[in-house]
Amino acid sequence: MTNFDAVHDRRGTGSSKWSKYSSDVLPMWVADMDFPAAPEIVEAIRDRLEHPMLGYGVAKDDLRAQIVADMQAKYGWAVLPEEIVFLPGVEPGFNMALKAMLQPGDGVLVQSPVYRPMLNAPGHWNLVRREAPLAPTDTGWVMDADAFETELIHSKAFLLCNPQNPTGKVFTQAELETIAELCHKHDTLIISDEIHCDLLFDGRRHIPMATISEDAARRTITLMAASKTYNIAGLKTAFAIVKNKAMRETFAASRLGMVDSVNILGLEATLAAFAKAGDWKARMLSYIEANRNYLSAEVERHFPEIRLIKSEGTFLAWLDCSALGLKPSPQSFFLEHGKVGFSSGLEFGEAYGQYIRVNFGCPRGLVADGIERMRSSLRR
Repeated sequence: MTNFDAVHDRRGTGSSKWSKYSSDVLPMWVADMDFPAAPEIVEAIRDRLEHPMLGYGVAKDDLRAQIVADMQAKYGWAVLPEEIVFLPGVEPGFNMALKAMLQPGDGVLVQSPVYRPMLNAPGHWNLVRREAPLAPTDTGWVMDADAFETELIHSKAFLLCNPQNPTGKVFTQAELETIAELCHKHDTLIISDEIHCDLLFDGRRHIPMATISEDAARRTITLMAASKTYNIAGLKTAFAIVKNKAMRETFAASRLGMVDSVNILGLEATLAAFAKAGDWKARMLSYIEANRNYLSAEVERHFPEIRLIKSEGTFLAWLDCSALGLKPSPQSFFLEHGKVGFSSGLEFGEAYGQYIRVNFGCPRGLVADGIERMRSSLRR
């Protein structure tokens, strides 16, 4: 049984998270949890390695069937096996979709702040990024429907991130219905990154965008993976669900020699995650929800000037440090003076230079260490 309190030394393992900074820095930046993968996943990989052939992989029927069963059980969503397109990642998925479905000069709407790969994706294909920022309120992050529509009018596609990275917002049924209605009104493609869909708190339930209506299903490319929930991102396996046959064929044809086949061990790991690692997931969710509560309480106690709206999902916290006046930026300040590495707010949009994103998907002791490093830097 996994001990989520145990700290494992990841330096020297090829971990991007733990190799970015020198050994005296605590990394709390990239969305990569510091927990061992579920034993069931490790066992499945070990079993597959009993066969020494590791050539190009293809998803087996039992993995497609497992995803179909999961979508039905979790969301009441009827998905056909052939509607699933396997990919080496969600980021390649939304880039494939933009390349396949849009023309240079078309507008693409995002809701900032949003994580850098999604923020930058329109520019890769000579598309015009348009932004409808989310707004912080005492009850959470909210969208302004009027401002959203103003930008949507000029957009051929909308990149949705739900649960949202970095704010941890989980979109409500009413919000998704509003988005669906406006995208129907303006005939807008929806590309929905739902990679954090299993990571929700306070009894919330994820609602796939494509389940909102028949029209939403027809115009939505849904992107999911086991990678964030089960901490297997390095195995490079994800999938798209595309109900619209013509759109699915166009999407799949857009690989264009850039998006290769999926990692053969990642396919085995994904099947094991969905089929066998439910108990591990439940214990992990309970643990990171307690981490979220701990972090929120500690920030309120030690840093009353910092504004933190509790994450509704993900294992990420979005901290507004504007009132601290840290130079040249909060991320740089805490790195230099506290030896703790957060994600810079500027990675999520030009307006967010005074924010940091904190990864609390780690043993509680590391969260406490990060808080103490922040405190010590401000005492200098």
